[in-house]
Amino acid sequence: MDYKDTEYFKVGRASDLQGGDRFLYRMLEIMPGFLSWSTILGTIFLSAFFPTAAAYFIISFDLYWLLKTAYLSVHLRHNWKRIKYNLSVDWSLMISKMKYEHIYHMVILPFYKEPQDVIEESIKSLVASQYDKKKMIIILAREERAGDQSEKTAEIIRKKYGNDFGYFLVTAHKEGVAGEMAGKGSNISFAAEMARTEILDKSAIPYKDVIVSAFDIDTVAYKQFFLCLTWHFLTSPNPLKTSFQPVPFYNNNIWDAPALSRVAAGSSTFWQMMQQERPEKLATFSSHSVSFQTLFEVGYWQKNIVSEDSRIFWNLFMAQNADYTVTPLSYPVSMDANVSHSWWQTAINVYKQNRRWSWGVENVPYLIFGSIKNKKIPLWKKIKVIFVQTEGFWSLATNPILIFILGWLPVILGGASFNKTVLSYNLPFLTRNIMIVAMLGLILSGIIFISFLPERPKHRSKYSRILMVFQWILVPITITVFGAIPGLEAQTRLLFGKYMGFWVTPKHRT
Repeated sequence: MDYKDTEYFKVGRASDLQGGDRFLYRMLEIMPGFLSWSTILGTIFLSAFFPTAAAYFIISFDLYWLLKTAYLSVHLRHNWKRIKYNLSVDWSLMISKMKYEHIYHMVILPFYKEPQDVIEESIKSLVASQYDKKKMIIILAREERAGDQSEKTAEIIRKKYGNDFGYFLVTAHKEGVAGEMAGKGSNISFAAEMARTEILDKSAIPYKDVIVSAFDIDTVAYKQFFLCLTWHFLTSPNPLKTSFQPVPFYNNNIWDAPALSRVAAGSSTFWQMMQQERPEKLATFSSHSVSFQTLFEVGYWQKNIVSEDSRIFWNLFMAQNADYTVTPLSYPVSMDANVSHSWWQTAINVYKQNRRWSWGVENVPYLIFGSIKNKKIPLWKKIKVIFVQTEGFWSLATNPILIFILGWLPVILGGASFNKTVLSYNLPFLTRNIMIVAMLGLILSGIIFISFLPERPKHRSKYSRILMVFQWILVPITITVFGAIPGLEAQTRLLFGKYMGFWVTPKHRT
């Protein structure tokens, strides 16, 4: 039996399985949180009872983090140059040398209770995009549980913009369907199947000629995005065995976002930029694109998990026996930074959003379990991807805490005998100096951040752009409070089987 037809291909959690498989999957769910907490508690234990060993560990870890930061900064700089180049390319000229008129673009825009102006801005960007609108299929996917207002909003949008595209379909995903979690995955899967039966089949459009872009509702496409995507699709060695990942810029409302939200959003962008330079470690995230043929063969996105955007990659990775990749576009789409009606609520929403993203740790047990079951994947590839994914979530939840909080523990907990040693005296200075050198990379972050900012609105001071460079001194706070801690909470919830549901990020425009 083909792997993708087995009962565990779309497992969401241990309770979906039976017997020994259920026990094994539950142990794998425990593992990420166990590793992270063992690291943190182990450092505290060493600091109290073996302070010298803890001090050497902390110094070694700080040096490792310094080298890792330098390594990632190189990738960030390279991708920065690549994005600037790709934004300068005339993709209409590039693609004019190819036969591409048969390619359709299906854009799925799921929404819940977002304001009409947020939806309209996304739709307007599609209208303004440089691609034949007759070959564009727009699916506005609303949630029935959102009530009458979402239905009214969808109808207003359809009447206003429906005739601008070859096809425009409004779908209503029903609530309470058995086996489904209320969230983006179940909505866009329903929308894709409706589009297949109502548009592709009725118009005899070949599935292999359709590229599906699953966008967040606030995603604003750059004018040549679809030309760039089409070029990469047609030049791919095997376009049915790769997904396509743009870089998320959170620029829609960046000038109105508070500093902590800007830094958190910018950090997410920078991480995606660095991953674009390491495609072997890249998985799909947020807005992404994939062949409809490929999606159809695996039954679309999973309907019973939170992190459908990354899980679809691992579904396809398993279905294709690891012969599946992500093609980095090094080309942006723009979305909203997290903004609410008050600073405090914005901080809460940033935390909740990062906790939801960190819930992508649910892919670790899925990946390990699938690797055990799928005997066709080479052992070396299994080990590599499992290590990369596990280390990534471990680093997210532990590294900032080790660096910015626990680095002083040997001095605090080590006792009088340790505090009389030369090592005790020098530890704070060594760790401080290492961190100062590492934080110099923030200068590059500030330069890159302001280079991609949209035009300054009139109500903002002409000095605002310069001030945004200095906001990066908040990084030690943001990567700890809005990175490590929500990451650790997500892993702890998974460890104890306290599964999360899908939290919809509120969209607020000032």
